[in-house]
Amino acid sequence: QVELVESGGGSVQAGGSLRLSCEAPEYTFRRYCIGWFRQAPGKEREGVARFYFGGRLIYYDVAVKGRFTLSRDDAKHTLYLQMDSLKPEDTGTYYCAAGPADLCSSQFGMPQASYNVWGQGTQVIVSS
Repeated sequence: QVELVESGGGSVQAGGSLRLSCEAPEYTFRRYCIGWFRQAPGKEREGVARFYFGGRLIYYDVAVKGRFTLSRDDAKHTLYLQMDSLKPEDTGTYYCAAGPADLCSSQFGMPQASYNVWGQGTQVIVSS
């Protein structure tokens, strides 16, 4: 059973920052496409960020571009999401998910149905 473990969520005021971490088994980290998703209360889950083009480029959802930064530590098998200038609309549960490697070959979109392993999620609350 592949396990993804998210951490780093919390409560902050608007304008604040949080850094989320997603730790994966080494095999999963090296062989799968791993990305961040989020689900706001009452809304559908949406893709936030992932690498593509061999890890040299990053896809960001338009709502977070310029404020969130995706990075990785290969030695720790960990994916990070640095979230700056947080807004109340960033509130939600953040998940990392893994899927087939070819999901990271396209520069477009993050179809959640194609990601078949999900972490338990970490809660982010941004107050105004």
